[in-house]
Amino acid sequence: MTRGHRITVEPSDRHVRVVRDGQVLAESDRALVLHETGCPARYYIPPEDVRLDLLTPSGTHTYCPFKGTASYWSLPDAPDLVWAYPEPKADVAEIRDHLCFYEVEAG
Repeated sequence: MTRGHRITVEPSDRHVRVVRDGQVLAESDRALVLHETGCPARYYIPPEDVRLDLLTPSGTHTYCPFKGTASYWSLPDAPDLVWAYPEPKADVAEIRDHLCFYEVEAG
């Protein structure tokens, strides 16, 4: 990690739900919460709890020096709505293949 930059990953104690236009895209009691310096908390959801049948793989890839290379998925009206790290850096290995959405309800 870079000095002053910190990432922690831990099991979430919250029920996480992703809804877009009235449709449930994901719902989980097994999400991981990732806290990263300077970023909002992000919930990473196991693929078994995500409606993968509604998502289309995107050609977009981004690189984070702390997490690795992310792959993205889209809805017809929401490009690159979801991302995951298929081969994350060792410090965040727990998030491998878990999916993260921009907008999540956690309660």
